[in-house]
Amino acid sequence: MLSLQLLYFWNVMKLSKKPGFVLALCLLFANVVTVKAQDTWSLQRSVDYALANNITIKQQDVQKRLANLTFRQSQLSQIPTVNVGVDGSYSSGRSIDPSNNAYITQSYFSSSAGLSSGATIFNWFSQQNLIASNKYQAQAQDRLLEKARNDVAFNIASAFLQILLNNEQVHISELQVKLTTSQLENTKKLVIAGSVPESNQADLESKLASDSVTLVTAQNQVILSVLQMKALLNLGFEVPYVPEIPEKIADIPLPRLDEVDPEMVYSAALNSNPLIKADELLIRSMERSYASYKGQLYPKLTASGNLNSFYASSAKYIPTGQTEPKTISLSDQVSNNFKQVIGLSLNVPILNGWQARTNVQKAKLNITNQQLVRDKDNQQLRQDIYTAHANAVAAIQKFSASSKGVVASQRAYDFATKRFDLGLMNTIDYITTQSNLFKAQVDKVSAQYDYIFKMKLLEFYRDQKITL
Repeated sequence: MLSLQLLYFWNVMKLSKKPGFVLALCLLFANVVTVKAQDTWSLQRSVDYALANNITIKQQDVQKRLANLTFRQSQLSQIPTVNVGVDGSYSSGRSIDPSNNAYITQSYFSSSAGLSSGATIFNWFSQQNLIASNKYQAQAQDRLLEKARNDVAFNIASAFLQILLNNEQVHISELQVKLTTSQLENTKKLVIAGSVPESNQADLESKLASDSVTLVTAQNQVILSVLQMKALLNLGFEVPYVPEIPEKIADIPLPRLDEVDPEMVYSAALNSNPLIKADELLIRSMERSYASYKGQLYPKLTASGNLNSFYASSAKYIPTGQTEPKTISLSDQVSNNFKQVIGLSLNVPILNGWQARTNVQKAKLNITNQQLVRDKDNQQLRQDIYTAHANAVAAIQKFSASSKGVVASQRAYDFATKRFDLGLMNTIDYITTQSNLFKAQVDKVSAQYDYIFKMKLLEFYRDQKITL
């Protein structure tokens, strides 16, 4: 809907030659945006909502739960197996009588039931090492979930700052439009009085149209940055999002540069960064997995037990003093055919296509690979921190220079205004001076937010949290 309004407004601007009409539409559009706002979102509210609804976090939480299930299952695999089996069948024609193993030609029903159990007595700690490997895997997934939550929180803070910056630029653009409008109205009066040429009015009308375009562009940037925030929040695009703007952006607490020395930040990050912790846990997991595969190279001792019995309708007996056979009862057959088995099994791997040894070699290479991943992550972390520190230093210098630029541009504009009012400066030069002040103001705001972002990034690397 807002995109259609933008397109409509843009077309009207191109068709309209009346600056006052353009300004009215600008203000009307601003009202359309603000009317929809029902409440405000603080940074903390935004972060809390994202932690509960962000899709990336939900995906990582699923991975964590899968790892926990794998760990739990490997623990339960130490419990002896117990299985119960029951089957039944109906036979006809020539077959073997299960009651006496003699061939018979008749139809009969048979059934059997059994209880079996098995347990590993010793397998060179292969199962225990597998459990430990899965435990470290689950702990690593916990750290990766923590990393996902921290990353989302930081991205929310970055998007929040971007919305604040875009709102500031809208505010500056609105002031510029109002100022140009006021100058245009005064110039119209002077043109009517014959004090200044009509070209001055035309120049200011052109300037107002340009300022109006800048305002619309700034407003559109606010809309786009809000859409980006909604995507991070997994918030419905129809739901209003209005940030809670701090009273004074300059009052946002920032660490001093000496508190975020890159080497000091890196040392702190090694102890707090969840990715680094996850890498170490994954190395431990790979080491235990390697030990588990090594255990599979050696003999495995297992114990088993079995209880079973069966019944067949073909089982007959001739009662004493009678000539007609009768079927042996179910209880008698179960009792007579009841069998108990206890056994030990020693499985010695001799030749299985080199599969076991290949698994051991792969597990060893997995350790090496994960160590390289850890070293790469450490190197990248250090590079990112030093880069962030260098960018923070540059941002401070840029903010200082842009602040001085605003002061100088404001003085130049004040002098130019006096000369223009006295008719000592033409409109083009005056507009140029005004544009220079507008650019200086925008540059200062951008530099200020960039400085805040860079310092907060260093703070995030150090503490793995961010606040405004």
